[in-house]
Amino acid sequence: MTATAPSSVHAIALDETRPPLERLLALMGSLRDRDFGCPWDVEQDFASIAPYTIEEAYEVADAIDRGDIEDLRDELGDLLFQVVFHSQIAKEGGHFVFDDVARAITDKMIRRHPHVFAEDESRTAAAQTVAWEDQKARERAQKGRSQSLLDDVPVALPALKRAGKLTKRAARVGFDWPDAERVFEKFEEEARELRAAIAAGDQENIAEELGDLLFVCANLARKLGVEPESALRGTNAKFDRRFRFIEETMKAEGNRIEEASLDAMEALWIEAKAGEKAST
Repeated sequence: MTATAPSSVHAIALDETRPPLERLLALMGSLRDRDFGCPWDVEQDFASIAPYTIEEAYEVADAIDRGDIEDLRDELGDLLFQVVFHSQIAKEGGHFVFDDVARAITDKMIRRHPHVFAEDESRTAAAQTVAWEDQKARERAQKGRSQSLLDDVPVALPALKRAGKLTKRAARVGFDWPDAERVFEKFEEEARELRAAIAAGDQENIAEELGDLLFVCANLARKLGVEPESALRGTNAKFDRRFRFIEETMKAEGNRIEEASLDAMEALWIEAKAGEKAST
């Protein structure tokens, strides 16, 4: 005899009159049901879905970069689903439930905004950033964690973003260049060292010196008030647009890009660049 799915969680998920979050949590419970759920969802654990969580966060950022509000709504839903997924796995393991996640972040934000939720002097945005970091340090101490300023800078962050965060933390105690001009000097120094490594043909040293140069770029971005990941995403998008223009133009002219000279492609690149400037 074939078993039928239990009506409770499925009914809640399918009931459009229920609050949206209640339906979403019921949906996740249905998907993870050992007897009636989705085999793929049942097999997942924290580690296996972590890459999807990271991917969804990037897709949120991409929708914001493109200014696509409708897509942003959908991508935020995908990211929320990841939070619900992790929470369901934790619930099954007896660790915590979704409400615990929501409660923890609410309590944390109240602690870190005493100028809003408690009697405290008003602060500028810059002063609040310092107070935020101080509160995080106190919370780490209460949890018995080490007192390095570099605590809580996740290793899993994109390397360029982590570089910016590391230098920002170090700058809190004065381990920083006084201005952007001094960072440019360091950039030129690292560029010379990279050239020397290339001339020596030392591949290991080339990788190290290139890393140093990228690290300085992240530091320079911080000094200039630019988020390096966003800046690089913008450049990636610009390269994508202009290269596609080259491909499409050559195809329209009956030419194969594989057979095109660098000069011909460079001319079309300049044309694409001029077209972008003319439209702004």
